[in-house]
Amino acid sequence: MIQNKLVRLKGIVSLTAIALILVSCAQKNGSLSSNDPWKEMELVAKTLPKTHFQDKNYNINDFGAVADGKTLNTLAFQKAIKECASNGGGKVIVPNGKYATGPIHLESNVNLHLEDNAEILFSLNPKDYPIVHTSWEGTELMNYSPLIYAKNKTNVAVTGKGILNGQANSTNWWIWSGGKDYGWKKGIPSQNDPTNREVLVDMAEKGIPVSERVFGEGRYLRPNFIEFMDCNTVLVKDITVINSPFWILHPIRTNNMIIDGVTVNSHGPNNDGCDPEYSQNILIKNCTFNTGDDCIAIKAGRDADGRRVAIPSKNIIVQNCKMIDGHGGVVIGSEISAGVNNVFVENCVMDSPNLDRAIRIKTNSRRGGIIENIYVRNLEVGTVKECVLKLNMFYNVYGSQTGNYIPVIRNVSLENVNVKNGGKYSVWAEGYKESPVENITLKNVKIQKVDSVYLLKNVKNINFINTYINEKKVETIN
Repeated sequence: MIQNKLVRLKGIVSLTAIALILVSCAQKNGSLSSNDPWKEMELVAKTLPKTHFQDKNYNINDFGAVADGKTLNTLAFQKAIKECASNGGGKVIVPNGKYATGPIHLESNVNLHLEDNAEILFSLNPKDYPIVHTSWEGTELMNYSPLIYAKNKTNVAVTGKGILNGQANSTNWWIWSGGKDYGWKKGIPSQNDPTNREVLVDMAEKGIPVSERVFGEGRYLRPNFIEFMDCNTVLVKDITVINSPFWILHPIRTNNMIIDGVTVNSHGPNNDGCDPEYSQNILIKNCTFNTGDDCIAIKAGRDADGRRVAIPSKNIIVQNCKMIDGHGGVVIGSEISAGVNNVFVENCVMDSPNLDRAIRIKTNSRRGGIIENIYVRNLEVGTVKECVLKLNMFYNVYGSQTGNYIPVIRNVSLENVNVKNGGKYSVWAEGYKESPVENITLKNVKIQKVDSVYLLKNVKNINFINTYINEKKVETIN
């Protein structure tokens, strides 16, 4: 079994990779092999394979790039990346200055590196973005290329302290959302027109092959910003990302990825900060998220498409991050049909009057999925509008979301959490009679200025240990 997994590894096989395989083999059916889940987390983080690149630099200016913020440098990026990859890899350097471009497609063994005062400005012309195999809200399709895209690549990175600017605003990409807050008015085409998003979802339900789900021009489904699809051993470090058309960091079916020191400042529609999907062994640390949607949203495919792919997201670690505006700090769902397990969140700060929830799980009976083993500790929360912890099996957008796939939510733990302004509820949990939300623990939690202690419906085994809400100790409910 281990030998077969080694054959499938796309990354550099090393002792750390072997250790990760041993961890994976020990985690049967999503359950942790140790009585201490945090030790499991430490092992995953310690043994993540790291990217390594040759000490060779390829400056895009040497391939014809012009730093005037207007000249389209797509070809210069392509040439530099191709030359770098063909010579065994290294760094493709983006020097200080403003560089306009279309999409950037990365290759294995290439580190796209932005100097401190470099800024890449991505084209606002949809015609500059070729149709590629990608994903949109948890459903695979052929659509506009992400702004930065890698597919089936190994040992690849985007680094440096420069800026990636999608240039999206209420006059271009965001208007496609159909949201009135983003420039949309009656008569303007959007993703919500009957021939667009709804058609894609219906195609997936009917099992139409991804290659035949061709969208792009005239369908108004916005591209992701940075997408690693079917990749292994990835690093995104230190960059700042602003003004994204859609989801911002999207590893999909990608394993062994480190996201370190990234700043996301983008307040458009569906501007999730980071969306690991069908992905395993993902470490997100030292990042700042200031977003128009969820700061971090862990995904696992939507409805029939998620069940088709059937790869759970697993071993997702979030450390030392700051969450400002957003629908949720760390969220799991709603595209979650293949399931999520072994999520670890620690040492984070969440604080904004525009942050709705700290920790959230959202699914429904069309999504289904098993969501289990979610561990949170050492959070400092300033203000949340709605609640600190929300576990919802009845998430409802785009009309009726009921079906025959009853979800499972179990084993959720919050420890050492301090909240100054808790919003409407400390805990809001709703399950089904046949599938209650199960095994919830709050230990050493202090929540102040909250309207109600909890809202619970079909919840089994919720434990309050040394937990104080509005300065009053809360007793365990059986």
